[in-house]
Amino acid sequence: MSGILLFLAGTPVLLLAQEEGVDSFIRQEMKTKRIPGLQLAVVSKGKIVLLKSYGIGNIQDSIPVDNQNIFAINSCTKAFTGIAMMQLVEDGKIDLNAPVSLYLDSLPVNWKPIKVRQLLTHVSGLPNLLQLLNPATNGLTGFANEEALWAKVKTMPMEFNTGEQFSYNQTNYALLGKIIDKISAKPFEQVFSERQFKAADMKRTVFADSRDVIPHMTPTYKYVSFIDGQRLNEDKLISNYAEFPAFRRTASGLNSTAEDIANWLIALQNGKLLKTKDAINRLWTTGTYNNGNPTQWALGWVAKPRQKHRAVIATGGGRSAFFVYPDDDLAIVVLTNLAGAYPEDFIDEVAGFYNPDIPAYDPISALRMKLREKGFENAIGVYHELKKKNTGFNPSEVDLNDWAYRMLSNKQTKEAVKIFKLATELYPNSWNAYDSYGEALLKYGQKQEAIVMYQKSLILNPNNGGGKRALERLMKQN
Repeated sequence: MSGILLFLAGTPVLLLAQEEGVDSFIRQEMKTKRIPGLQLAVVSKGKIVLLKSYGIGNIQDSIPVDNQNIFAINSCTKAFTGIAMMQLVEDGKIDLNAPVSLYLDSLPVNWKPIKVRQLLTHVSGLPNLLQLLNPATNGLTGFANEEALWAKVKTMPMEFNTGEQFSYNQTNYALLGKIIDKISAKPFEQVFSERQFKAADMKRTVFADSRDVIPHMTPTYKYVSFIDGQRLNEDKLISNYAEFPAFRRTASGLNSTAEDIANWLIALQNGKLLKTKDAINRLWTTGTYNNGNPTQWALGWVAKPRQKHRAVIATGGGRSAFFVYPDDDLAIVVLTNLAGAYPEDFIDEVAGFYNPDIPAYDPISALRMKLREKGFENAIGVYHELKKKNTGFNPSEVDLNDWAYRMLSNKQTKEAVKIFKLATELYPNSWNAYDSYGEALLKYGQKQEAIVMYQKSLILNPNNGGGKRALERLMKQN
C-alpha cells in the first residue's frame, strides 16, 4: 500500500518539477531575448497541463500579462486556413489537386493550371502582392482598393515555373481566402468563426490589426537600430504597427490567446474540426516539387520530419509559434509581444521538460543546446560530435539557414556567421549556402571573405542575381 501511495504522491511532484523547470527556462529565454511579455500553454494527452503568463503586456502602463491577454499570431493564421481548406475537402467541395481556375474566374493564363495544394505549400510561383504594399504597414498605399491591387498583381510576371521552387508568398493564401468565400457562399471570417472558433470554444480569437480596438489586446513591440534614417547608439524598443487588409487575413490576420490555441489543438485531436484521422494526416502531409522531392510545407503548416518525435509547426511574425508532436500526444504554444522573439527557436526545449528525447532528435535544437555550452566557434566540431553519437543527425540546409538568419536579425552576428559557415561545410554544392554566408560575413565586417563566398556562389549558380549585385558593389568599393 505504501508503494502505491508513494507512486500517487510522486505524480504531482513530477508535474511540479516540470513546471519549475519550464518556468526557469522561459524566464531565462525572456531575459536573453529581451521579451517583454509571454503566454505559454502545454497540451498533453488532450488536456492543458500548464497555462501560464509572464512579464509585461503593456509597457506604456506597466500592465502584466495574464491569461486573458490577446496576442497577434500573424502567419500562424495559415494553419487555420489549412484546416478550413481540409474541411471543404471533407465536405467534397474542394479537390486539392484541382487547378485554381476550377474555383476562381478571371485569372491570368499562367495562374490557371496552378493546383490548390501548390498554393497551400508555397510552390505556385505567383508574384507576391506584398511587393505592392506599404513596407512600413503592409497596408494598401498606392492603391485605391483591393480590386486595384489585384488588377496590378495579375500583370506581374511569375517568380518561377510552378512547382519548381519554394517562395513564401502571401498571394497564395489571399487566393485561398477567395476560394473559401466562393465555395462557402459566405466570408471566410464567418466560416472560421462558425467551424473553428465556436467548435473549439475560442472565446478570445479575432481577426484584427493595429487599427482595431480589441479588449485585452496586447500591444506588440520591436527593437530598432535606425530611426528616421539615423543610426542609434543602442537599440530602441518601439511600438510595432501592422495593417492586414481584409483580403489578406487568411494569411496573417488572427489574434488569440495561448489557452484558445491550446483548446483549438485539442479540438483538432478530438475530431471537432476534422472528422477523421486521415484528414489530419493529410493536413500535415507535405506537398511535392515537380521532381518528386517533398516540400517543407504541408497544408498551412510546416512539417519537421525527424528520426523520432516528428513535429508540425506554425510560426508568425517572429513573435508567436506552436508545435504539435503527433507521436507524443504533446503540443506547446508560445505567444509573445516582441517581433524578433522567435519562440520557434526554443519550443523544442520546452517540450524537452515533458520528453527529454524531443530536443535531442531535432538537429537545430541539439546544436543550439550544445553550442550554448561549448561556444558557437566550435560549431563544426560539435556537429561531428553529435554526428558520431547519432549517424542520423542531419541538420537540413534550410533549417540551418533559417536559424542563422534569425540570429542575424537579433544582432547575434558572430554566432550566425558560424552557422552559415557550417552550412557551407555540410552543403558545399549549394550556391545559396555561400550566398548567405557572404551576406553574414559582410555584416560582420569581413569584406574580402564575403567577396570569396559570393564568387563561389556565382560559380555554382551564374544566375544568382542578388549575389551578382552584391559582388559588383563590393568590387567597386575595393
